[in-house]
Amino acid sequence: MTDFFTALELARFQFAFTVSAHIIFPAFTIGLASYLAVLNACWLWTRDRAYLRLFDYWKTIFAVTFGMGVVSGIVMSYQFGTNWSVFSDKAGPVMGPLMGYEVLSAFFLEAGFLGIMLFGRERVGERLHMAATAIVAVGTLFSAFWILSANSWMHTPQGFSYDEGGQFVPEDWWAIIFNPSFPYRLVHMVLAAYLTTAFVVGGVGAWHLLRHPDSRGAAIMFSMAMWMALIVTPIQIVAGDMHGLNTLEHQPAKIAAMEGHYESFPEGRAPLILFGLPDDAAQETRYKVEIPLLGSLILTHALDKPLQGLDAFPEDERPPATLIFWTFRIMVALGFAMLGVGLWSAWARLRGKLLEARWLHRAAVLMGPSGFLAVLCGWITTEVGRQPYTVYGLLRTDQSMAPLQAEAVAASLVAFILVYFFVFGSGTIYVLRLMAMRPREVDIDDIGLTRSAGTTPGRAATQSHPGE
Repeated sequence: MTDFFTALELARFQFAFTVSAHIIFPAFTIGLASYLAVLNACWLWTRDRAYLRLFDYWKTIFAVTFGMGVVSGIVMSYQFGTNWSVFSDKAGPVMGPLMGYEVLSAFFLEAGFLGIMLFGRERVGERLHMAATAIVAVGTLFSAFWILSANSWMHTPQGFSYDEGGQFVPEDWWAIIFNPSFPYRLVHMVLAAYLTTAFVVGGVGAWHLLRHPDSRGAAIMFSMAMWMALIVTPIQIVAGDMHGLNTLEHQPAKIAAMEGHYESFPEGRAPLILFGLPDDAAQETRYKVEIPLLGSLILTHALDKPLQGLDAFPEDERPPATLIFWTFRIMVALGFAMLGVGLWSAWARLRGKLLEARWLHRAAVLMGPSGFLAVLCGWITTEVGRQPYTVYGLLRTDQSMAPLQAEAVAASLVAFILVYFFVFGSGTIYVLRLMAMRPREVDIDDIGLTRSAGTTPGRAATQSHPGE
């Protein structure tokens, strides 16, 4: 391995591997914590035990994924001291407090009230249990707030000065926390987490509807998830467009690489390249399939505004277009596929066929993991697009690494891969087996339904659900 890769390349791959393994867990638990709060509130409001049993069903899955997220996050943070000690030294006065605030204000909330949420309903009473559930959900959002603030500062740094040793010294914490890209990235990521959870819940609900059409729990899951897909996906598309405009303002080289534009368009009128094969060595996108003028309309909302290509930047400051060109398109394609499923579900709901549309259910099962893939592609686009910098425009990646030999990094990388695939692979299989288990059904006596002629209890409950 060390004959083919440098220590820097191995360290970058190690961090990419660990952050990719980590981000899928908070991307799920942020949305799932809020979903649990909604289910618990629905139970308290309606006294319909179907919501209570769905809460118990998903809280076990939340506990497992939350634990895996904590473990993977701790391992990832250690790399700041092992592989990236120069970055930690230079940026530590800014990054250290931001990550510390995440622990103090977010993780303490999550960890402190998680036990009450999981086991405290009968011990502390329903009101305090509801409060604990809501606090866990708020804690996950606080965690996203601080982590994204720290990461966004690396993309759009401000509010600092330099000391004699070249460290970034905080001068204005308000400017550091609310840096120019932070609001857009926070909204985009939180919405992505909600959509990730919605399509997992929708996929699980659809899976059980295909196997057990009379399952009321599956019907509720699927209906709620499709409402989220219909409402949140269009908002996410708009938020993504606003985030792109912000990125064009502050990181134009990243946008040029994402769009596959190696040449600038000083008079605007840039095409939108739908597909092609970016070639960084030749500095051109081969076999382009493009729509004239649409690139300028999307990126600048005008036809005649200049648009920079990669040729506007020095060669050693250009991000690799070959990778992020495709990860960006996969993310966008998945977003529009989510919108399609949401619109499909709306059509089926209007026709009164939401719980009987078998092909819609199959599509929802297929789209179950789509949120995870979209988050990973978006994260790759964002982080690889920042290259060759760790702190954009100020601290290069090759200047941020600890003085390590390639053999040492390779050994730890192999160890990480083996342990991660064993531990998190086992955890993922366990979660999938939990999802495959059918939610406990509601007894007729629990919800006061009476059996009508020719109608099973499950079908009667399903027909009473307003989501159909």
